[in-house]
This record gives sequence, structure tokens and C-alpha cells, in this order.
Amino acid sequence: MNPTRDDLLKAMPESGLFAGKEWLTSPEPFPIPAPLMAEMNKLGHRLHVFQKACNDLYYRSLKGKAPPWIAEYLDAGKPPELLDAARAKPLRNTLSGVIRPDLILTESGFALTEIDSVPGGIGLTAWLGRTYAALHPGKMPVGGADGMIEGFRSLFPHGGDVVISQESAGYRPEMEWLAAQCGPSFAVRDAEHYQPRDGRDVYRFFELFDLPQIPGWQALQQAAADGKLTLSAPVKPWLEEKLWLALFWIRPLRALWRQELRENQRDALAKIIPSGWVVDPAPLPHHAVLPGLDINAWDELAGFSQKERQLVLKRSGFHEDAWGSRSVVIGHDVSQPEWTDSVRLAQESFAESPWWCLRRRKQRKTFIALIISG
Repeated sequence: MNPTRDDLLKAMPESGLFAGKEWLTSPEPFPIPAPLMAEMNKLGHRLHVFQKACNDLYYRSLKGKAPPWIAEYLDAGKPPELLDAARAKPLRNTLSGVIRPDLILTESGFALTEIDSVPGGIGLTAWLGRTYAALHPGKMPVGGADGMIEGFRSLFPHGGDVVISQESAGYRPEMEWLAAQCGPSFAVRDAEHYQPRDGRDVYRFFELFDLPQIPGWQALQQAAADGKLTLSAPVKPWLEEKLWLALFWIRPLRALWRQELRENQRDALAKIIPSGWVVDPAPLPHHAVLPGLDINAWDELAGFSQKERQLVLKRSGFHEDAWGSRSVVIGHDVSQPEWTDSVRLAQESFAESPWWCLRRRKQRKTFIALIISG
């Protein structure tokens, strides 16, 4: 007898996985063709290498070994005390242990629209993997039934605290479930009242724009810099900017990307990263245009027809509207006035909270992958 939706719901933890949320469920796991699966299995390493390259480019920009405007873009709107703490020398090479690429399944493969260094959904993905494996013994999920749980546990061999903010409280049930599966050495704590303890590693589940509500964050960052604990994701606001996907395509940076990434890595990323642009309102020379958009100024984008608006606008990061879909504007799905207002807002916000624009690829399905990087 085939599993039903009720079978799936019966396996749901009593406390749920997301506070106050419901979603459509399927008794069948989403099928992934073998060639696509092979590419997805390579994706974790490729994106880890890409994030390392982004981190290196940022520091090179700070030191004048790469264009200074790279760091200027990425530092826009961040308070000096955050940047000073984030640049602690002992933490220069640290990267997030968990990344979530948001993938859109296209007719030719998939497109990468975001890399989230502080992702929600870890517990949900772990629960789905275990549940689908139990309901469909012959259809093993990606990573195995307990791959997500084992991966998360491996990041903190001696256990740790999942420190979650009120802003992210909707994800607390899934993280409590995950912590329970990882064992008694794991716990979920309130970020607003958290004080670090030597040797007690921490998974950061709070956004950096929310730091004014978290008085203990500097003590936590200092403890990580002093080597007293492991903090993941590291406090590195530049790595949480979506602008990197636009910077990947900027022609003047090609030589730098060649230095940071091997040719096969660049080619693989170019296949999945859609064309993108930083919405920088700085004037261009009269004879110049933005490549791929063929416009001399962003105001011209506001006049695009619905057919021409196969584009998406979104805040890059460090803003309460930058996470989830809060700031997403899909060009062909909104009215002309709404599109015009969004283009104007993106330009006006540049100095404090840059936006980026990406070319929308024709999609079949949207799905999210969570990757544990070792």
C-alpha cells in the first residue's frame, strides 16, 4: 500500500517544525534525475570553494590588492563596530559550516538564486529525509535518512548551543527537534540572553542586522576570536550579501576570479548563476550601457515592458527585508507602477542597503538544498 499524505503528517513532531506555519505536503519525495543528482552532489564543494574565493576577494579589496569598490559595496550600511569585530585576524579564513543554495529547476538543469549562510530548514530537511526514507525504503533521500543530522552533529563533535533570536523564532521548533536528534549535548538557547562559555560551541541562528537586540554578540565573537569556542556561521556580513552572484559576472573582475577559481570551477558556476547586476545608480558615460541590459541608466529599466521584465529585484543583505522573499520583486508578475517604484527604491537604497537584479531563467520547479560543509 502506497503511503498517503496522512502517513506523512502522522510522522510530524507534536510541536511541529515551524511556529504558526503550515505547508502543502506530498507523500512522495521529489524525484531527481540521475544526471542532475550527480551535479547536485558536486555542488557543496563548488559553493564552498566559491565562498572561500569571495572571502579572499573581500580581504584583497580591503588591502588594495583588488578594486576597493568591492569591499565598499559589501560594507555599505554596516556599523563600524560590526566590521571591526568581523575582521578579527584569527577568524580571517573561517566560513560557514552550513550553506543553503536556493535552486530553481530549469529545462536545462538548475539555477542558483541565493547562497544562505544562516539558513532555516535544517531541521525540516532532516525530518523529511528520515520520514521519506521510512515511508519509501527503496527511495533513499539525498544524503541518506540521517545525513543532515549526522552532518550537523559532525560540525560540533562535543555538542553545542543553537543560539536563536526572537526574529528567527519561527524556526525554533525545527531546531529543537534537530537538537534532540543530535543528542543531549545539544541545546537551543535564546540569543537575546545568551552568554558564551569556554569550550561550548555555538551555531548562530540570528541575523546580523538584529545585533542591537542581542547584547552578548560581541562577547561571543571575541570568544571565537580567542579560540575559546567555534562559532558557525562566522560573523562575516560580507559573506551574507547576495551581491556576490552579480559580482561573479562583472567583466573587470574576470582576472580576479581566474586567480581564485580553477577554470572547471568557473565554468560549472557560470552554468548555474544567472546573469546579474548591482543596482548602482552611479552615472555611466553617455556612450556606455550595462552589458546584458543595454541601458545607460537604471531609470530606463523602469520603462521595460512586461515581456522585457524577465528580471528579479531583491535586497542584497543586512536588512530586515533582505531574508526570505520579503523584498523579492518579480518583474513580469507586478504592474508597471509597482515595477517603477521598486526600481526607484533599489536606487535610493544603494548607499545603505544595496539591491541586485538578476535575469530570470524559465523554471520547472523551485527547491532548496541544504549543504553541510566539512
